Amino acid sequence: MLVQRAPGSELGFDFFAMKSWYGTPVVADTDGALRWVGAGVGSSMASLCLDNGFLVDDTGAPRLTRLEFDGTSQQTALVTSRVANFHHNLDPGKVGILGNVDILSGGVQDVESSLIEFGHSGVVLREWDFAAILRDYMQSQGDDPSGFVRSGYDWFHMNAAAYDARDDSITVSSRENFVIKVDYSTGRIRWILGDPNKYWYTFASLRANAVTLEAGGLYPIGQHATSITSDGLLMLFNNGWQSFNQPAGAPTGESRSYSAVSVYYVDDQARTAREVRRFDYAQTVQSIVCSSAYEAAGKSLLISYAFAGGGTQARLVGLDSNQRVVFDLQYPNTPACNTSWNAVPVPLGQMRFDEGR
Repeated sequence: MLVQRAPGSELGFDFFAMKSWYGTPVVADTDGALRWVGAGVGSSMASLCLDNGFLVDDTGAPRLTRLEFDGTSQQTALVTSRVANFHHNLDPGKVGILGNVDILSGGVQDVESSLIEFGHSGVVLREWDFAAILRDYMQSQGDDPSGFVRSGYDWFHMNAAAYDARDDSITVSSRENFVIKVDYSTGRIRWILGDPNKYWYTFASLRANAVTLEAGGLYPIGQHATSITSDGLLMLFNNGWQSFNQPAGAPTGESRSYSAVSVYYVDDQARTAREVRRFDYAQTVQSIVCSSAYEAAGKSLLISYAFAGGGTQARLVGLDSNQRVVFDLQYPNTPACNTSWNAVPVPLGQMRFDEGR
């Protein structure tokens, strides 16, 4: 424990779940005490706390497991022939749940470039194939997409998505390239926000949708955990590390010596953005992959530095509404972000119990 929560300190959550590659989500309190560990799944990388339990997807198959806090579980198969497996994140959708998936297209597995929305029964309600969305758009604007959209390769690396009811849109994090916002219904590109020193910016069609960030702001680089805050802003964990999977000789973008949480106001019409809030922990912590930042009640934040100390540590940090550090917990980690690749506040105090009859 690097910073212990002081008695009476204000924070919008008391419990959080670390999404672990070792098994089920691990629920701890803000004093660092372990409160719940389940059984029945090998990894909870992509999981969502939902209705007094966890929904955990399968990174090896189109399958989901519902874990209850009482230890029971139930599996559901995704009703689809296109989805090969899940990966990375589950996020709340418009009417269902957003899942990052690999899909089978023409006998080739498109790696980490597709998003689906599915219902609790496993029925797929909607699909956004970003390989197809970007390929079709680039061709319509006279660009050759073959060097950018590369089926069978991890060229996109989707790791999170956020639905915004205010304008019926989806904002998706492509770790290799940018943050991209599209219409929920049509998939039409609204804007692209990312490091202009990366490969994507060399394509005129993509550059035409680029958002210009006001001076002094940090562009999203290698980002994770896109979300919409209670005041309608885009928030993400800004890892700050260049791309890993660009073509040989293509620009991979900039890197920083620290990571940050960045909050942006984006003007859709003007395609401009302003970084309105930032927490960079005095530029003392770097987590180049994985990680997250999510808002809780009262504009508190939970941050997971999943790859701190060169991958040897996971740091779980709670901030109050004034971005003061309330707690800072440190756990041992392996270089694959196994301890807490992502973490979310868990409202255990708001659980509902059904009385047995």
